[in-house]
Amino acid sequence: MSTTHSSNSELNLPLHVANLVCVRTGKAMPFTREEMSAIDKAPIKAPVAVNFMGLTTDEQADRKHHGGPLKAVHQLPTATYEKINTEFDLKVRIGTLGENLTTEAVDGLPEMDESNVCIGDVYQYGEDNINGEDSVQLRIVQPRHPCYKINDQIGQFTKVPNIAAWVSKQGISGWYFQVVRDGMINADLPVYLVKRPYPFATLEKLWQLSNSKEKLDAEVIEPWLAIECLEESWKKVLAKKIKRT
Repeated sequence: MSTTHSSNSELNLPLHVANLVCVRTGKAMPFTREEMSAIDKAPIKAPVAVNFMGLTTDEQADRKHHGGPLKAVHQLPTATYEKINTEFDLKVRIGTLGENLTTEAVDGLPEMDESNVCIGDVYQYGEDNINGEDSVQLRIVQPRHPCYKINDQIGQFTKVPNIAAWVSKQGISGWYFQVVRDGMINADLPVYLVKRPYPFATLEKLWQLSNSKEKLDAEVIEPWLAIECLEESWKKVLAKKIKRT
């Protein structure tokens, strides 16, 4: 696969953008507020199967708000932890906030984060036809909405203010994937960007638009509403931002 890279709009795809350094899954366990949660994810050593619902050994206790085909796999930049720990003088460890995948950049490229991944991006985890099996392909369909469980999870260890609200304001909550192609996944695989149909649609920009206090011109919002794979609740939020004349 190609490793040549140029500007965002002229990427020579497929492009090796990162390596997968950790895969995590969790089991539903007793949590705060007399609930169950699988937010705490532990690294796994052996390859795990991925199907349309996500990693087969991963659990979600609250299936109304977590999991499902449009929240099948969660990836979070490691920089999120650095930002939280710096802001609140904490030592929250990677894996605490529910992510399944952790990557690191290659070839001087930036780390995958909300400023440089886009809705509709398809990433491949692994080379094709390793041991006769196709590699997993995942499509970004929405950011993650930080919820109170982030507060409860971190609050188990220390008394802190409303971290979930701060994370939401920063727009650093990571993203959810839809599974495009089933397969096996494990740490130490190369990560390739194989499709970028909407190079304007960074998660950072989506977060800014959806949280805008001002109404926006229709030509700003309409390209987002035309993104077929963008999860519907985000389209509804954006549609309400259109300035009516």
